[in-house]
Amino acid sequence: MGKRSFLSLILMLVFSITIQAQSKKWTLEECVKYAIQNNISIKQTELDSKTAAIDKKGAIGNFLPSLNANASHSWNIGLNQDITTGLLQNKTTQFTSAGANIGIDIYKGLQNQNTLRKANLSIVAAKYQLQKMQEDVALNVANAFLQILFNKENLKVQQEQLGINQKQYSRSEELVNAGSIPRGDLLDIKATVASNNQNVISAENALLISKLSLAQLLQLKEFERFDIIDDTNAKDENNILAQTPAAIYDKAKENKIELKIAKTNLEIAEKNVAIAKGAFQPTLQGFYSFSSRVAYSDRIIGVQPNTSNPTSVVGYVEGTNQNVLQNNFSPVLGNALPFWDQFSNNKGQSFGAQLSVPIFNGFSARNNVERSKVSLEKSKIALEQQDLDLQRNVFTAFTDAKGALNAHESSIIALESRQEAYNYAKEKYAVGLMNSFDFNQSQTLLTNAQSEVLRTKYDYIFKIKILEFYFGIPIIKN
Repeated sequence: MGKRSFLSLILMLVFSITIQAQSKKWTLEECVKYAIQNNISIKQTELDSKTAAIDKKGAIGNFLPSLNANASHSWNIGLNQDITTGLLQNKTTQFTSAGANIGIDIYKGLQNQNTLRKANLSIVAAKYQLQKMQEDVALNVANAFLQILFNKENLKVQQEQLGINQKQYSRSEELVNAGSIPRGDLLDIKATVASNNQNVISAENALLISKLSLAQLLQLKEFERFDIIDDTNAKDENNILAQTPAAIYDKAKENKIELKIAKTNLEIAEKNVAIAKGAFQPTLQGFYSFSSRVAYSDRIIGVQPNTSNPTSVVGYVEGTNQNVLQNNFSPVLGNALPFWDQFSNNKGQSFGAQLSVPIFNGFSARNNVERSKVSLEKSKIALEQQDLDLQRNVFTAFTDAKGALNAHESSIIALESRQEAYNYAKEKYAVGLMNSFDFNQSQTLLTNAQSEVLRTKYDYIFKIKILEFYFGIPIIKN
């Protein structure tokens, strides 16, 4: 294969991929999955889950010891006590100290344990919130998807009606020229064609806006080329209307995320009460501390052991030829010994346990308990209200779905009648037995009947989706 042929093949493949990307039509399942992966609200809720996981790490950290190190270095300039002679002299003395402390809670009124349990519940609640957000987005996507389908079919109806009226206008011109109908009828039909043109433009705008709404839910930028499939039928595939409202409600109590969230929040509130009550109990903490220090003096140039008294040393004082004898002198107090020797000789350790018994803290502990109890009562009421809302919503959704089905069936019967009436009016108008005003009225009623069939169709589909959702049937199958 030549170089030119190879380049031609590449260009053909790129062009084919571009055409396929532009002509791709999204299914409802693809829209929902894409929205769940890219929707901003879902991403924000996912961050809440990460925050809950971080809080759990903090709760686990409460059981671990705390370790802190410290170090300091200071200069004392002026009248200071000589570290070898004990005399006050104008000099500079330096001190270096370092240490480490370890502390651990042995008992803290079970607050650490309850905080960890609360953190675990918060993670569960965050997962429920994420699932709820995903379900809400799925319902919104389904509603927007069906709205596009309605607008597409409505546009077809308006275009078909425009085509019929344009043909009727041409036919009326022939009838006017033949003297079969007055010219005023032709003007009426011309006005009807203009009105149909406006309806088509409005339907096109409605379709574009509905595509924009769904594209925003999916976080798509080029919504002008965005399109969906057209094969949606008004069918109760899962026969959900065969169920009773009570059966759907019982199923919803097992599956609905709102109830699970309310129950988890109640458990979190109970843990908050337990944590607040823990402040009334004594706390016991263990501790361990290590420290050491080094001292420097700019007037001390060295020390040596006192041979006449092994328990003392002789310090050489700067500017004098006299040895200063200090009994029981510790070399660490001067800078005569090397740094690390002084650090080793001056090290010290302490350890023990500290018991703290709360007696009076300005009612802060009691007030925290009372606030936690109030929050607990609110959580109980919220759970009861969520249960009542769920019951009302299920029965309402069932009634709405039944009513939407009846409305759709009635609209179909009405459309059949309007179609027959239009056909009859068309025949009468063609032979001059009906004026243009009555004929236009028949056309308008037919168009309205067609639009009503579409409206009730997609209203029924969406309400069936909601009822299935309460019954535990997802918008899309995993």
